[in-house]
Amino acid sequence: MLQRDASGGAFKYLDWMGAFFVAILITSNIASSAKIIDLGFSVFGVPMAFDGGTLLFPLSYVFGDILTEIYGFRASRRVIWTGFGGLALSALVFFVLRRLPAEGAWEAYAGAAAYEAILGGMSSGGIVLASMAAYLTGEFSNSMVLSRMKVLCRGRLLWARTIGSTLVGELLDSLIFVFIASLTGVFGWELFLTLVLTNYLFKCALEVILTPATYLAVGVLKRLEGKDIYDQGIRYSPF
Repeated sequence: MLQRDASGGAFKYLDWMGAFFVAILITSNIASSAKIIDLGFSVFGVPMAFDGGTLLFPLSYVFGDILTEIYGFRASRRVIWTGFGGLALSALVFFVLRRLPAEGAWEAYAGAAAYEAILGGMSSGGIVLASMAAYLTGEFSNSMVLSRMKVLCRGRLLWARTIGSTLVGELLDSLIFVFIASLTGVFGWELFLTLVLTNYLFKCALEVILTPATYLAVGVLKRLEGKDIYDQGIRYSPF
């Protein structure tokens, strides 16, 4: 029988899961400022267009579900803050690069204008503020809802818990990210509804599609770790 406790203890694969989580998070944020994708059709008159990060970012919620389900809210909280630190570091690096003088040959074939258009968002207040605020709100909401539902459901209905927590977390994430990015001029307001709707629908759809993979990963990792954490009687604080 799997050990159930809230203390965490030593885990074999938590570091690996955390590393993949942070890598997906940083890569998706760079992709968000790199390109807007248009699928070429509309839903209820709203064009299905989304930023490039939408292709990868939902995987961070899948990893977040697995982290909370297996390791509990407290371990997940540490990984979420680690991801936040990684985002802050990447933003600082791109900010410094933006300010450093350019080499002549690079300026001739690429130039500051290209850097601003593609990577400028990662070093400007708008996209950084939007990403970090949306990330913290969405990920902590997802983890808290999943953790609480696990206790209430007594560990059953994993599919309902992962999808239900994602519906909450992704809604807050999409709204906050697009709102702040639009408010600071990263995206035009004419794209607000399109980006919120497409981001939310795509991310939630991916969660549903990946549910069998989530079940498989959760089952394998629980057997390997030999533990199944239930967050009973804990305080759901992000700090």
